[in-house]
Amino acid sequence: MSTILEVNKVVKQYGDYVALNEVSLTVPRGSIYGLLGPNGAGKTSLIRIINQITMPDSGKIILDGEILQPKHIQHIGYLPEERGLYSSMKVGEQCLYLAQMKGLSKAEAKKQLEYWFDRLGIQGWWNKKIQELSKGMAQKIQFVVCVLHKPKLLIFDEPFSGFDPVNANVIKDEILALKESGTTIIFSTHRMESVEELCDHIALIHKSNKLIEGKLIDVKRKYKTNTFEVGVLSDNVEGLMYDVTQKFKVGEASFKSLNDEIKLEIQLGNATPNELLHVLSQRGQVMHFVEKIPSVNDIFIQTVTENKNQ
Repeated sequence: MSTILEVNKVVKQYGDYVALNEVSLTVPRGSIYGLLGPNGAGKTSLIRIINQITMPDSGKIILDGEILQPKHIQHIGYLPEERGLYSSMKVGEQCLYLAQMKGLSKAEAKKQLEYWFDRLGIQGWWNKKIQELSKGMAQKIQFVVCVLHKPKLLIFDEPFSGFDPVNANVIKDEILALKESGTTIIFSTHRMESVEELCDHIALIHKSNKLIEGKLIDVKRKYKTNTFEVGVLSDNVEGLMYDVTQKFKVGEASFKSLNDEIKLEIQLGNATPNELLHVLSQRGQVMHFVEKIPSVNDIFIQTVTENKNQ
């Protein structure tokens, strides 16, 4: 997979405050790339630099093989967390104006707007003013404005903010469809469940430094602790627990009242899963055996906590 965006040792300071400290990222073409970090980590500063709202103090951005230039703004779509629609303008008038600012002709803008209004079921909103819309309705308009010029790179900052669950799912499906069409998406959010659902790659920025970057599956593998969750039916609980604790590190046992299934969390250390299965099967019937994979939320909290004093 080729690279569409490279961030090379970007530094950004505001007075004595360092917002980005030689941050480097590589965004694969056609991916959904999760840009994660606590508030104040530097994510928004980086997004603003990619959108050429501000400039880096040093370092460079390469978009599709070229040093980032003003002409590239037509290839980027940006949905900021703080929306920027004109409340007193009519929806259709405003969308046409913003589309033409992205380089579309009026005729092409109308064509794309008709497509997206029909796709999202908002045909009747053309003559409404933004101030007449709910927050969720306005979010849909902002989403349309962001994507209608068919950019190579989309940047979504908290795209589900303001949506009810049904419309959040609609936008999620549209994001996945855009990826399938070849669009690359940078996705910044605090909703870790959305990262799990959508992202192929992630990066974590904390206190202006990049701490993690890679394929989501590879990052999860790196943070695994070789721990398994098991469930065993046994008529010799004491014998089972003795055998297991001789070789493995075991969490507290809990018993299901319905069938006395023993649920254990076991860390293997240097042992293999087959060795654990052998021990368990000698003392009972194995009902449940699955490796415990850390969630993005687990990784986020662990990494930020470990680096909080740095």
